[in-house]
Amino acid sequence: MYRYFPTNYVWSLSVSIAMNCGGQIGEIDQICAPLADIAKDGDDAGTEKFFQSWCDFADGLVRYAEQDLADGHPLSAAARYARASVYYLVAERMQSRDYGPRQEAYRKSVDTFALALEHGRERAEFVEVPYEDVSFPAIFVPGDGEAPAGGHPVMVFCNGLDSMKEMLFRLGLPRELARRGIATLCVDQPGTGAALRERSMPAVHNSERWASAAVDYLQSRDDVDPHRIGMSGVSLGGYYAPRAAAFEKRFKLCAVWGANYNWGELQKRRLQREGENPVPHYWDHVQWVFGKDSLDDFMAFAPQMTLEGVVEKITVPFLVTHGEDDRQIPMEFAVPEFENAVNSPDRFFKVFNRAEGGSAHAGADNEAVPANYIADWIADRL
Repeated sequence: MYRYFPTNYVWSLSVSIAMNCGGQIGEIDQICAPLADIAKDGDDAGTEKFFQSWCDFADGLVRYAEQDLADGHPLSAAARYARASVYYLVAERMQSRDYGPRQEAYRKSVDTFALALEHGRERAEFVEVPYEDVSFPAIFVPGDGEAPAGGHPVMVFCNGLDSMKEMLFRLGLPRELARRGIATLCVDQPGTGAALRERSMPAVHNSERWASAAVDYLQSRDDVDPHRIGMSGVSLGGYYAPRAAAFEKRFKLCAVWGANYNWGELQKRRLQREGENPVPHYWDHVQWVFGKDSLDDFMAFAPQMTLEGVVEKITVPFLVTHGEDDRQIPMEFAVPEFENAVNSPDRFFKVFNRAEGGSAHAGADNEAVPANYIADWIADRL
């Protein structure tokens, strides 16, 4: 993974996320160069300055985009809005939940994302997925070309611990699936994105609850084949997606972008400071995500987040991918996710190495490689 900040993995991960979601390295350098010395003080120190630098640059892009619109150049405006949205998201996800300005940055990121879709004429639709007594938001991305008579096959694509549906859209997998005639539903499932930030919906360990709601929604659409729906997830989605496919039998396959076999056990190690964290303020963040009032409450809950005895229930094709250089989820938490899925009729384990690309956590070094590989595997089967 590109280490813009050589001594700070978490900050460098944010740079990689920005680049993989469409950020420009020249712009990112302008944002990050003033932060080089601050980054040496650790993950948490200086995060407000990190936030301000990214937001200030995004604000400037928005002003340029507004001028592009005034000049009659909507496509140029859309490109700037898209990058501004990414930079706001990168700034926001690094802050504590109690940091007041983060909510405004989140709203700016969503608004500029919507402007990018509108003026860039990108094919995507904001939708609501009915869920129990409420709903959660999602982005529906149609497959390219006219929908066949029975509708396009479709994948549900879920977040990990700290991503959002707008990031999922920009990561590349929905685009690659669309090129192969497959639609995607990028979800802000409970515990992520707007479901957490604006609707106070905490994450749950039994992901089939919200994944089944996504299937119900997709089967109500005329442009979707109700019998060809798959499940995928990135990072912690490598736990959520297999769990959902194990218990929601309407899914026809499952593909994970980064394995996550026993996330609960991993939290014990992180408490002992083994392995990298994805965000600063990590323990406060996970309590927020899962709706726990204390670290003790969270640690008592965490053991439920395991696929032990679960992947054995997967009875559809199952792809497990992982990077050999993943510094967040060790390989020992990837191998059993594949090996124990003994009832899958078509299972495959793909390890991305440094030479090929995609070897860092969730492909942070080069998302194009796993995005294309996963899209090909899905298209061959769905």
